[in-house]
Amino acid sequence: MNLPGIADEEFIRDKVPMTKEEIRILTMCKAKIRPDNIIWDIGAGTGSLSIEAALLAPQGEVYAIEKKDLAVDLLHQNIAKFKLEDKVKIVATEAPKGLDELPNCDVVFIGGSGKHMFEILDIIDSKLSEGGRIIVNAVTIQTISEITTYMKQKENYTYEAIQVQVNRLRQIGSYDMFNAQNPVYIVTCKKQNKMN
Repeated sequence: MNLPGIADEEFIRDKVPMTKEEIRILTMCKAKIRPDNIIWDIGAGTGSLSIEAALLAPQGEVYAIEKKDLAVDLLHQNIAKFKLEDKVKIVATEAPKGLDELPNCDVVFIGGSGKHMFEILDIIDSKLSEGGRIIVNAVTIQTISEITTYMKQKENYTYEAIQVQVNRLRQIGSYDMFNAQNPVYIVTCKKQNKMN
């Protein structure tokens, strides 16, 4: 059984931001990925979430959507490093472009929306399975506002949010001190099953 939590150092990063290990672990727990899930990762960056998700869904597929050329190159490198070429498909475009052409999904990660959050969510809503989950990792209040405003208009979703602050131990000479990481908001939205 695979467990989330690949060490950050295992990923090829260059200058592309990456979801850190502790946030990835919590994100995967909130996603509740099943072995046969179809997963979208919008704003995939280095692919750290895509790779963790692919390892948790051996019979499923992951679609990594990314617009930046450097990040797309890193996605290819990291996917190859973890030997997941048959599991993770790269969609090199800026969402919402291309989302309509993807298969229906069970879990969606949003790490970046490029100011298209509402359009992206509309497409996700039309393609997300009942009981499916949308997990948004945000660093700005504006993103939190967008996702909660959208979800308040939907009767068939529930949502929750947590704010995570991670501090990592760092050695300075003979001393140990904690180095603060940027706080991250994790919003989990669940699409409800239709009542009979």
